[in-house]
Amino acid sequence: MRTAPSTATSRTTNGTTNGTTNGTTNGTTSSSQPVHVVVDAVIDAAPATVFAMITDITRMGDWSPETVSAAWLDGATKAAEGARFKGNNRLGRLQWSTKPTITRVEQDRVFEFAVPGKSGAIWRYDLRSTEAGATAITESVHQQRPLPAPIRFLQRRAGVTDRAANLREGMTITLQRLSAAATSTTPNSQTTEILA
Repeated sequence: MRTAPSTATSRTTNGTTNGTTNGTTNGTTSSSQPVHVVVDAVIDAAPATVFAMITDITRMGDWSPETVSAAWLDGATKAAEGARFKGNNRLGRLQWSTKPTITRVEQDRVFEFAVPGKSGAIWRYDLRSTEAGATAITESVHQQRPLPAPIRFLQRRAGVTDRAANLREGMTITLQRLSAAATSTTPNSQTTEILA
């Protein structure tokens, strides 16, 4: 079984990139600012393969350490702009669900959805083919507003004092798991790189 390197960095709330090897965030513990985290990777599989995997939201629980399951809503059966799904999430002992709406789909290139709520989080995956035929993928989350204080309190009770760092770690794991699944069906695949 292939494993991916664990080196990654995230981009901080002001959009700059921290140059450390293992990645850092804005360094705040209260997350009183909107969170913006970006993680990049290269997966040794074609963009069409990776895109099919990330847009099948029923498999989201296979990749994400936080979203444990997801199901289509309103009769939707595939990713399309305006389609909704229910995601069931867990963070320590804290459990909750959301009903995101898909806001952008570009075949083999872009998958984006908006999570309802006061922070207005936008999750996005951008894919592009490398010269070697692999997929360079960027997973990002951008909050429009800071999380409300009661949510931050619950996160701290669940053991998360730096939500941006927590998200970066989860997103890195997501891309590693996605890579392991994508490359297990790809002949002559190589190790995935997680990049800044």
